[in-house]
Amino acid sequence: MPEAWLSGRRGAALAFGLGAIAALGQAPLGFWWATLAALSGLIWCLERVPGPRAAFMTGLWAGAGFFAIGLSWIVEPFLIDVARHGWMAPFAVLLLSFGLGLFWAVAALLARWMPVPALGFVAAFAGFEWLRGVIFTGFPWAMLGHVWIGTPIDQLAAVGGPSALSLLTLMVAALPVLWRWQGLMASALVLGLALGFGLWRLAQPLPADGALTIRLVQPNAEQHAKWDADRAREFLGRLLNLTAEGKPADLTIWPETAVPYMLEYAPEVADMVVEASRGKPVALGIQREEGDRFFNSLRVLSGEGAETARYDKAHLVPFGEYIPFGDLAYDWFGMRAFAAQAGNTYSAGPGPMVLDLGPFGRVLPLICYEAIFPREVNASPERADWMLQITNDAWFGVWTGPFQHFAQARLRAVEQGLPLIRVANTGVTAVVDARGRVIDQLPFGTMAALDSRIPGALAPTIYSRWGDGPVFLLLASLGLLAMVRRGKASH
Repeated sequence: MPEAWLSGRRGAALAFGLGAIAALGQAPLGFWWATLAALSGLIWCLERVPGPRAAFMTGLWAGAGFFAIGLSWIVEPFLIDVARHGWMAPFAVLLLSFGLGLFWAVAALLARWMPVPALGFVAAFAGFEWLRGVIFTGFPWAMLGHVWIGTPIDQLAAVGGPSALSLLTLMVAALPVLWRWQGLMASALVLGLALGFGLWRLAQPLPADGALTIRLVQPNAEQHAKWDADRAREFLGRLLNLTAEGKPADLTIWPETAVPYMLEYAPEVADMVVEASRGKPVALGIQREEGDRFFNSLRVLSGEGAETARYDKAHLVPFGEYIPFGDLAYDWFGMRAFAAQAGNTYSAGPGPMVLDLGPFGRVLPLICYEAIFPREVNASPERADWMLQITNDAWFGVWTGPFQHFAQARLRAVEQGLPLIRVANTGVTAVVDARGRVIDQLPFGTMAALDSRIPGALAPTIYSRWGDGPVFLLLASLGLLAMVRRGKASH
């Protein structure tokens, strides 16, 4: 390919296109082969661009293309109230795509300075992708390794978390660039070994499911009307009716912010809830007030209506649930967070905790966005028996966002060796076993309830014990190889 195609407008268009193709591996499409092909093309280009500036711009445009497609759902929250927020949607796409593209750009720049750019890009990219998940409160959405979720290869996350999957993806893409046909065969061998490990792990027996029944309630409340006072009783009625139908479950679970009232002002709601459950406990997503602060909470009510456990969401969504310097932003500009209905913004809870639910075991609660952070799940103060995610994915639309969110939550089950119960307003509501396989699931976008049991837990995984430590050692080794090894790559 002529050098002119690797810089300037043509180079930008080529890089943007490769990034966009790479995003097709994300849920719900799962075209992992497209991701591998596009990454190989990008690495090939980075080895041939005319200089560091061209490498930086290639990485930036490729990252922008990747995130523009992979995170296209970001426009959905702005379309809930088009008259008020719709004008922000294109700016959100541009800022997020190019802002996150900077991580790709810096990785490409560093790689171009190394004697073996292909290996340098593998190490630098994986390192900066990890950094993206922690800096400025973190945003580890649409990691390259997520393309393997739902395939046997995702079992590698039990050893090295999502960064191990990203490292695998990058190495498989880079080897054919380094050694052509020999590299292609090496990539096939690496994928074969990862597949074999995954199939072996999935074939191992699982502990028995719990004996008690759980009911997952999906009310399918439309986001644009969710907080409409005229429809509040309708949405509460959906929850109560689904809870009351059929034989009573031992534990019923409602999604995030399911209750359109606050118990502090409507205590009779608790009586209505346990009446519908016929004296059985209910875990519900509801807003909570304490003094002049408001929380996005999970509250567990006993069969008598008393609160027996509580968790306040700790990792809030920037601009979605809180505004940096929120009091000033509200006083000066009238800005408030999208999701915070009680007050201008939510306050953060104290952090990860395990709730003892008696006969139902110990549960690690995760509210919505918290399930995308593997390191925070790993920071649980003690080992739980299962994980519970309650969420309202109506904010993410109906095309890509809810399915990407669900995929990431499934990966937490693989990493921890713990089952996951997921309850969503519009979906995806599902039961996931301790190896990340979906056992039961409700159809997306329907008003329904799902009765199931809590799957058994496995012993702690390597990742739950050691976190990202093993991957960091691999990245450091690759970085050294990229710096000191000067063998000629095939061009």
